Amino acid sequence: MIGSTVTHYRILEKLGQGGMGVVYKAEDTTLKRVVALKFLPPQLSATETDKARFLLEAQAAASLNHPNICTIHGIEEHEGSLFIVMEFVEGQTLREKMGSVNQKQALDIGAFVAEGLSAAHEKGIVHRDIKPENIMIRKDGIAQIMDFGLAKLRSASSKVNRLTQQGSTVGTAGYMSPEQVQGHDADHRSDIFSLGVVLYELFTGQLPFRGVHETALLYEIVNVDPPPMSSVKGEIDPALDAIILECLEKEPSDRYQSVAEVAKDLRKFKRESTKARMSAFVSALMALGVPAFRPPSLG
Repeated sequence: MIGSTVTHYRILEKLGQGGMGVVYKAEDTTLKRVVALKFLPPQLSATETDKARFLLEAQAAASLNHPNICTIHGIEEHEGSLFIVMEFVEGQTLREKMGSVNQKQALDIGAFVAEGLSAAHEKGIVHRDIKPENIMIRKDGIAQIMDFGLAKLRSASSKVNRLTQQGSTVGTAGYMSPEQVQGHDADHRSDIFSLGVVLYELFTGQLPFRGVHETALLYEIVNVDPPPMSSVKGEIDPALDAIILECLEKEPSDRYQSVAEVAKDLRKFKRESTKARMSAFVSALMALGVPAFRPPSLG
């Protein structure tokens, strides 16, 4: 498909492939801009349910306008295949960045993702597949949420638009909430749990649930409390541990009830830890006999 033209988009390269789509980098020859095109994979294109879910992704994401959510430009069809035209995000997925992110950057990424999710939740949209592969880190360090293909919309009348069979699980093993694993209804607090898993992995370098096979992994998600992050990395502050572990509570009612509160607490922790480091630095200088800096008098 590389080098071919689909309507007025010239395909430049393949960016990636997942369960719900194949993504290409393309040039919009009409508007002279680079975009990303997401196509249903051929084996799914004949399934009406998958087409409906694909359309739902476009409708859900297109209704969102937030700097931490990938922008949807439109949805089109070519020779029976549907595709979404998306903003091309230049950067790397969080999965690709894992291992090279320091604590300050991780706090920023967590807050960015939480703020993007908050905007989605305010519109009744639950992502249901938050994982490192669905978070892009731009070259300027801003994080953006991708792929609302598993999103669920709640209308103002609270009716649920369901596109999965009753009792089926939707999500990615390792990042699913206990309610997803058990096939229960998953609301916005499910995204909070998944965000907690991502952040735990980002801060410690390992997942909070580490079953040796999928069945054991899913059992741990439902039944086993994760070890504190500070037991994995001793330098992690207990205050940060408390934030992440509250995201990972088994019962939705015991978690943060708003992802906006998660963002607020991550930002607050970053400010306070910066102040503490600065205070320790000044104290160390004074202990060495270096006078503390004072701004010049303006009087």
